[in-house]
Amino acid sequence: MATPFVPPPYPYERLDALARLADSVPGGLVDCSIGTPCDPVPEIVIDAVRAAAPNSAGYPPSAGTPAYRAAAAAWMRRRLDVDIDEGSVGVCLGTKEFVGGLPHLLHRRDPSRDTVLYPAISYPTYDMGAALAGLRAVPVPLDADWHLDVDAIDPADAARALVLWINEPGNPTSSVATDEQLARVADWGRRHGIVVASDECYVEFAPAAASILRSGLDGVLAVHSLSKRSNLAGMRCGFYAGDADLVRYLVESRKHWGFMAPVPVQAAAVAALGDDTHVGEQRERYAQRRSLVLGALESLGFEHDGGAMTFYLWLRSRDSVDDGWEIAARFAHAGLLVSPGDLYGAAGADHVRIALVQPTDRLELAMTRCRESMA
Repeated sequence: MATPFVPPPYPYERLDALARLADSVPGGLVDCSIGTPCDPVPEIVIDAVRAAAPNSAGYPPSAGTPAYRAAAAAWMRRRLDVDIDEGSVGVCLGTKEFVGGLPHLLHRRDPSRDTVLYPAISYPTYDMGAALAGLRAVPVPLDADWHLDVDAIDPADAARALVLWINEPGNPTSSVATDEQLARVADWGRRHGIVVASDECYVEFAPAAASILRSGLDGVLAVHSLSKRSNLAGMRCGFYAGDADLVRYLVESRKHWGFMAPVPVQAAAVAALGDDTHVGEQRERYAQRRSLVLGALESLGFEHDGGAMTFYLWLRSRDSVDDGWEIAARFAHAGLLVSPGDLYGAAGADHVRIALVQPTDRLELAMTRCRESMA
């Protein structure tokens, strides 16, 4: 008899005690754990939502409106130098639901395979998507620079794999792969008959915009979100693009699940994808916050040994053997909530992740309190 699935605690709920501790500090909690955007929604997006709302009586297309799919394709051509047709684009309700549901749909497509491969330090939903589908989840080691090491994949696991997730720019490590590195992973997937799903949601905050789609569309998907680049996490709008046959299968399957982004949300996405100005402003905000926080914490014995993407810092203590929970507790006593590294995999246990989402004045307060309590 099969064992019933029991959902584990949601990872960030493990931080509740530290959050209460941090909030008890004078000045209150500065929450840099989950990574919820706090900056303004662009005015062009608000205008688009307002204009679209009166025309929202009917059901929106599950695949995405023609305007949304065209805007996504145009953005990829403009920003990623990827030549793609809007027919190779599908819309999702933010990317988390897509990440969580993809293994199930791929297994329905190919029941002979039962394994999800994902980075050993990564967004927890890659692992959970496998669990929710009743599949095997197999972590893939990372190299010294936090990039996926496909040479470390056991051939027996490759033979059973439905999908290989790659996340560059990386959460939590801020790793930034080159086009050549992404192409190597795509080629590995094609040789083994495995879909490579590339989570590229933070591409706007990397020094250079690389994409797995530049290696060709065959056998690959790229996943993109407007949650961080446009501060639209609350609107839940994202898209996936790549292999035309695979996108068509996913679009047709997802129709039956009833996944439909609301009409105003799709209009908001069109406006956001068509404007680069607000993204440049957001990019500069995160670069300034990274400089502020990293400068302060380096003087207290912490180092960022991750990559150059500016949304997260991936920190460890320079001189101690403290694990991530011990480091997080030290920060909580200074009113700063961060994420222990083992939330993203056991291999990250000696790190913490800081999401640079709080306004500059709140980060300045947090750094002042850190200097006072840790110096």
